[in-house]
Amino acid sequence: MKKLLLTAMLVGTFGLTYAQSDYYNDYRRSVTDVNWATVITDLVLSQTQANQIYALNDRYHDYNSWNKVYVHNPDKWRNDRYVELERIMGRDKYLKFKNKYYKGQNPVAVYNRNKNNEKKYKKTEKKVYVHKEKDEHGNHH
Repeated sequence: MKKLLLTAMLVGTFGLTYAQSDYYNDYRRSVTDVNWATVITDLVLSQTQANQIYALNDRYHDYNSWNKVYVHNPDKWRNDRYVELERIMGRDKYLKFKNKYYKGQNPVAVYNRNKNNEKKYKKTEKKVYVHKEKDEHGNHH
């Protein structure tokens, strides 16, 4: 019984760690997939706003610093990050940013959708159509 319990705990721990790292990877992509210097220039942000964005991007420089904050709710980083970006940029400039980089969609929804892209339960079977032949009387076989 102890072996079974230990195995279940280890599987749960590794499963959680894998999931946590996926969330962290999404967080890192939200920082690195955008050319922030271009965003700052295009939106004509002030030096103060630029410094705040760079500080936000550097807030969690590694997995451990990010995980200390989001260990119990890894989904929360999305809302935290984009609420903070909106506060820094202002509503109008944030909407311009969102329209350009996320095609007008809420970035939180974009990352939530992305986390489900690799689900194993997606159907991979192809439909097979059977061609039915008719006999000389017009009946299908």
